[in-house]
Amino acid sequence: MQFEITHQPSYAITEAKLEAGESIVAEAGAMVTMDPGIEIETKARGGLLSSLGRSVFGGESFFLNTFKANASSSVRFAPSLPGDMAVVDPGGEEMLVQSGGFIAATPDLTIDTKWGGSKTFFSSEGLIMLRVQGSGPLVLASYGAMDQYQLAAGEEFVVDTGHLVAFDASIGYEVVKAGGSLKTTMFGGEGLVTHLTGPGRFITQSRSQDAFLSWLIPRLPTTTSAGS
Repeated sequence: MQFEITHQPSYAITEAKLEAGESIVAEAGAMVTMDPGIEIETKARGGLLSSLGRSVFGGESFFLNTFKANASSSVRFAPSLPGDMAVVDPGGEEMLVQSGGFIAATPDLTIDTKWGGSKTFFSSEGLIMLRVQGSGPLVLASYGAMDQYQLAAGEEFVVDTGHLVAFDASIGYEVVKAGGSLKTTMFGGEGLVTHLTGPGRFITQSRSQDAFLSWLIPRLPTTTSAGS
């Protein structure tokens, strides 16, 4: 199986080139085009409880699509929002992925939800994160451009919660107030941030869905204004 990403970084599309008998699992609605030699099977992957966890708490679809090639074929995927894509490999370890970041993966990878306890994301970007474990290609998407970082053991970094796409489970993380005071947190425009401690890699996106919605929603016409 080979991957090619085009139209980066604003409108990326990932093409998965499959040999006969190979399969790839993708988020519902992520497929853009596919060759005729591919069959699609839709099912609740990982069982009922796992699928409900991804859907209700992880912000992902209840069902996943499996694309199986009967001959050498290609299938192309894209995210809902404009942005970049990347293919990474958990390397037998575990990665945590924010809601909307997961696009596709090989069937060898386990996709589940993870509760982060009291230190997790107390923001609309996701209280429960997707947990991806195993070895094999994992296709991720970002809103805006994507950057990848590597932290050494004990090295620290701070990321706005809305800009964090994924990170290795080896990274320690804690969600804290952006400033030292309640005033800074509420009125400084930053809100909550994620304090990361290495070792491990993490991926960020240059735009935030929540920031965009916060800008857009007040500008949408209301029923009263639309009728006047």
